[in-house]
Amino acid sequence: MANEIVRIDESKYRAIGEQNPTIKWVKSLIINSKPNPDRLFVAEGIFTHKLILDNAVKVRAFVICREFMHTAEVASVAEQISSISPECYEVSAKTFLKLSEREKPDGLLCVAQLPVYRVEDFRPQSDGVVLVLDGVEIPGNIGTMVRMADGAGVEAVFICNRKARLTHPKLIKGSLGAILTVPIYEFDSVQECYSLLNRYGYTTYLADTRAERFYYEESFEGPTAFVMGSERYGISRQWYEYPLALTAIPMLGKCDSLNVGVAATVLVYEAVSKKLMRRD
Repeated sequence: MANEIVRIDESKYRAIGEQNPTIKWVKSLIINSKPNPDRLFVAEGIFTHKLILDNAVKVRAFVICREFMHTAEVASVAEQISSISPECYEVSAKTFLKLSEREKPDGLLCVAQLPVYRVEDFRPQSDGVVLVLDGVEIPGNIGTMVRMADGAGVEAVFICNRKARLTHPKLIKGSLGAILTVPIYEFDSVQECYSLLNRYGYTTYLADTRAERFYYEESFEGPTAFVMGSERYGISRQWYEYPLALTAIPMLGKCDSLNVGVAATVLVYEAVSKKLMRRD
């Protein structure tokens, strides 16, 4: 038996088609084709919409397709999102599928605004971990590391020499919503980032295969930061001008390095695990 289509308050929604300027606007955000100074991104699915509600993320527009909405939970989330969105629209299944990146969509899509974190507002934890991404270029890798940072309880992600928009669809998708839960701070320079870490007493490690010590030899006591470099060029040279530690992951096969996201996961979880064991 086919799923029933849920009921909505139709008075909240305006029916629009594929040629409507709003749909064209959403498409431009999805393909990342225009300047995006307001840090807008397209969110899809019930899970991400719940995160938007839980984290008080600002919504600019909300689009639904009733033909894909089949549960009371979806209807409830739609009701909550429609109450905070200044614009609410309904589209046909054909139009929604041209926006959706899901094989089985649930009929919810919105344009939201990424949270903004100011460097001057950062307050460190006494024994926390910060992940520094220096010139990482591939949006999917950044998204994966933000998702990992959420899972590992990292206190913040710092970004230097940014090469990809934080609103890039592949970054948003790779983060699985963690882009809304992990504080992300952008720095104008390596010096600014280093100065903040140094001021708060972080022991900062550069992930470098040339290091004399492996990551499992480190105790990772106190506030800890890891700097991960570009997929092509590695960590920028300026970091090496500071008195920082190097740490490496042993490579036992033919390859000389790991994917930056995999390497970050190994290092961060090792540090977090040791910190948790000491607390116990």
